[in-house]
This record gives sequence, structure tokens and C-alpha cells, in this order.
Amino acid sequence: MPVREDGAESRRGGYRATDDMHHDERMRRDARYRVCFVCSGNICRSPMGEVVLRQLAEDGGVGHLVAVDSAGTGDWHIGERADRRTLAALAKAGYDGDAHRARQFDPHWFAERDLVIAMDRGHERTLRSWAGNERDRSKVRLLRSFDPALGPGARHEDLDVRDPYYDGARAFAEVLAQIETACRGLLDHVRAETTGRAAG
Repeated sequence: MPVREDGAESRRGGYRATDDMHHDERMRRDARYRVCFVCSGNICRSPMGEVVLRQLAEDGGVGHLVAVDSAGTGDWHIGERADRRTLAALAKAGYDGDAHRARQFDPHWFAERDLVIAMDRGHERTLRSWAGNERDRSKVRLLRSFDPALGPGARHEDLDVRDPYYDGARAFAEVLAQIETACRGLLDHVRAETTGRAAG
């Protein structure tokens, strides 16, 4: 996995590695339950997950308990906005993804996240291979494993959120609908986890 030097400017969008360092420091100090969504380039699926879960948490009155971010396994789009079709699908559904800027997942982030949500089995394999210990590997979960409609008997291929990048607006809308459904189940999980922390 490529490593950027501190303060080095990327070729894309004026991105600086110090942006990630400051974000990382904020996550370290944050006492909320911390969830990171991960896809390939952090411009389609994972930004949708980030925006949707954050909004669901706010609407459900638990936004103050949850910190949400996202990243990609690759570095192709670092510093870029989400794909225009992602932004359009989100806007049509009443979400705002304009603030998003793509980042690459850093294995050091496992220490600062409670859950690392993979969008498909390829991301899941990659993330688990980057985890340095069993505790970190156990933080990696497939988003659709939280979809209440699938259940424990779901086929492996049904647990993937398919990549809409090479398709059109309809595919992005369908993927967003999948993500919304799974994020509702994920939010139930987060509520249970944060309730357990408070009780402890």
C-alpha cells in the first residue's frame, strides 16, 4: 500500500496528507462510536454510506453518539469530490454529499474506529489483510450483513453492494436504496453498542 509523506501534496486536487493527520487526531479524541465506510476509490459507495448513516443517526436523535467517515482501498481519487452521479442520487433522495473529499484508508486507522464497513467482499478481504491483529480484523464487517431483509442464510454474493461506477443514474439510485436499508440495520447495531457502553 502506498505511503504518503507527511505534508506531501498529491497530484490530485491540492490534497495534503496533513488533512488526514488532522482528521485522524480528531477521531482519536472523539468519544463517540466511530464507523468508517470503505469502497474502492471513495467516490461512489462509501460516501453514500457515510452520508446516509450520519443523517439517519441525526434523524434518530443519536447523531451526538456516532462519528462517521469513509475512505477507499485505492488512492486514485484522493482529494476529489464524490462522483457526480453519487451526488445526484444523494441529492434526489434528500441528502447532501457536497462536503465529501476522497481519502485512502490507512491501516493505522483501525485503532481509532469501532467498525470498518466494507462495501463488498473484495474490500473485506483487503481490509482484513491490512489489519495487524484479530481485534482489528473483527472490526471489518460487510455493510449488507446488517440488512434485516437478508438474514443469516444470505448467499455470499448477496452481501456485496455492487459497484455502480460503470453504469448510469438508475444503478446509483438502486445502490443508494440498498445502502439505506442496510444502514438502518447498522444504526440499530450502533444504538445497541452505545447503550452497552453507557451501561458499562
